[in-house]
Amino acid sequence: MLASLRASSSVLLRPIEILRTYRRSDIAADLVAGATVGIVLLPQGLAFALLAGLPPEMGLYSAIVASIVAALWGSSNHLQTGPTNTASALTLSVLLPIAVPGSPAFIAAAGLVAIIAGIMRLAMGLARLGVLVNFVSDAVIVGFTAGAGGLIIASQMSTLIGVTSTPTQDLFSLLTALIPQLPATHITSLALGLITLALLIVLRRVPSRYPLSLVGIIAAGTGAWVLGLEAQGLKVIGAIPSNLPPLTIPELLNLGLVGQLSTGALAIAAIGLVEATAIARALSSNSGQRLDSNQEFVGQGLANIAAGVFSGYPCSASFNRSALSFRAGAHTPIASVFAGGFVLLASLLLAPAVAHLPRVVVAAELILAAYGMIDRKRMARIWRGARGDAAIMIVTFLATLLLPLQFAVLIGILMSLGYYIMQTSAPKVLSVLPDPGFRHWIHQPERPNCPQLAVVDVLGDLYFGAVGHVEDAILRMMAVNPQQRFLLLRMHSVQRLDISGIHVLENILRAYRARGGDVFFVRVREPVLELMQSTGFYELLGADRILAEDAAIGHLFYKVIDPAVCIYECEIRAFRECQNLPKRDLPGTIPLRLVESARLNEITPRELWRQIHTALPPLVIDVREPREFRQGHIPGAQLIPLAHFLTEAPDIPRDQQLVLVCRSGRRSARAGSLLAAQGYTNLAIVQGGMLSWQADNLLEALE
Repeated sequence: MLASLRASSSVLLRPIEILRTYRRSDIAADLVAGATVGIVLLPQGLAFALLAGLPPEMGLYSAIVASIVAALWGSSNHLQTGPTNTASALTLSVLLPIAVPGSPAFIAAAGLVAIIAGIMRLAMGLARLGVLVNFVSDAVIVGFTAGAGGLIIASQMSTLIGVTSTPTQDLFSLLTALIPQLPATHITSLALGLITLALLIVLRRVPSRYPLSLVGIIAAGTGAWVLGLEAQGLKVIGAIPSNLPPLTIPELLNLGLVGQLSTGALAIAAIGLVEATAIARALSSNSGQRLDSNQEFVGQGLANIAAGVFSGYPCSASFNRSALSFRAGAHTPIASVFAGGFVLLASLLLAPAVAHLPRVVVAAELILAAYGMIDRKRMARIWRGARGDAAIMIVTFLATLLLPLQFAVLIGILMSLGYYIMQTSAPKVLSVLPDPGFRHWIHQPERPNCPQLAVVDVLGDLYFGAVGHVEDAILRMMAVNPQQRFLLLRMHSVQRLDISGIHVLENILRAYRARGGDVFFVRVREPVLELMQSTGFYELLGADRILAEDAAIGHLFYKVIDPAVCIYECEIRAFRECQNLPKRDLPGTIPLRLVESARLNEITPRELWRQIHTALPPLVIDVREPREFRQGHIPGAQLIPLAHFLTEAPDIPRDQQLVLVCRSGRRSARAGSLLAAQGYTNLAIVQGGMLSWQADNLLEALE
């Protein structure tokens, strides 16, 4: 708790850190960059406010306040915050059901929704939830931005042709309202708008570090003033108050209005945070600056709260202005403070001139900016990529065109989260085999599996949403391969395990042990192992069931699986250890149930050593292959390979104690089961076979 409070206080004290570390040598660069950005921010503030259905001065107030506050409490040196296309279009969509655009109620609601969205962003930053933006995919942003660009272009058509239209929330309504007014087109407005568009397009293609589009706007506005087009019915911005942003008190206690605006505010907050984080990261990849997403959330939150309090409306980060700040050489966030100060100074000094700026000129700038929002290259790339991303992009794009924007945003985010859940809830569960060089484990469905041992990769987390899929996949493998009694789970891709995952692992373990086998693990990550231990699964499993990866197959091959199956029944040779096994073709096999039902006596290596040094030693029969026997055997042992038990009845005395031995005890158990079925009673097998004999240092090799 104390650490959380300390972290929260540190993000709120960000301005002190910026000012404390600010150097005089940065002033000149930041001042030039701030003035450069301010030149663009001034007309954009006017244009975007009109796009939102608000008086143009609200765009100026938002530009001034949000630029300064977001810079001082944000994280990026270059991120520029203020009115944007997206935020303005969202604001209009959210407020249309509340009040008539431009009315006092509409203006008051704009300030209130900015404060609500700001509080949401601030709360997320203080709660250290910056990671949440990672759950909104690029497909949502690309689809929404393209749809919003199309809506903005459609919404400015009425201004371009010089007619009045009622703002609407979707493309169909916009076109329905626009088409009947086409005969009333104001030719002068249309001509000026098209000329301005052409001029801005040409100027944008001229390489320059300075905002030449502003030159185009000034030239178009000056030409209209010189030709006296305002007297011919050309609509202009109108009077703008030349004063400081006035303080307003939104109706925060109007819970009914707050409830109506909350859904839209959430959409504004979410999209704004994703945009700000994405833009800041894109710039930091060039500048090398380390970013703090939580600090950026705080900056964006406080900027919107301040904009709402000082007669503004919701704001967000602008990619164009942020990139311009970077290209203009900004060193610190103070450059954005200077940009806000420039807009304040310009609005105080240039308000009379701005009042005569034709609205169609502003509409041309908006149309061109909106066209730039439709990123065709990124859309094509997503379309060629994963089907899920393409579907999210298309649905978000269509929802943006046809539904209120706040619902389009939420639909896109929900689809993005749903796609993530769908992907993580169905991790791949693949049976794997070594490649031909025995260096890597790969999924090879065309190759047959080992009849005794399944090796399975779980490629994802074992959390409550995924465990059902994982359990079903492994149980299907069991059903397809009923002879496989052993399972080796490769857990390197399992980063997280919860109690539901523990329950599924217990079910799988019980299923394999019920068929006489077992489950083993390799590459278990430390957090996963800790949960296994704390929940009791580790004790249920047994410490010796978690193996080192390099030695796992060797351990299972020599100490767990049945070598008789490998030698006499299996032709697959799946593992490196199988390659040198002798292969014997036999007419029949020993059913596993016969081996399990024999329940043979066992004798320890130490006890057998003692007995073979007595006056009446037992008859020791080694059922391994001749090559194995020559490498070392029990003194006095007689070699009768298991194959002889299967092809003919060996001549073994019935009145002498018999002890059968093989490498690990599996083949001797099969031979013993055959002898027991023939009536032999005085017999036993060596517990652990020659491996145990060797472990007790009793091996005597033949010369």
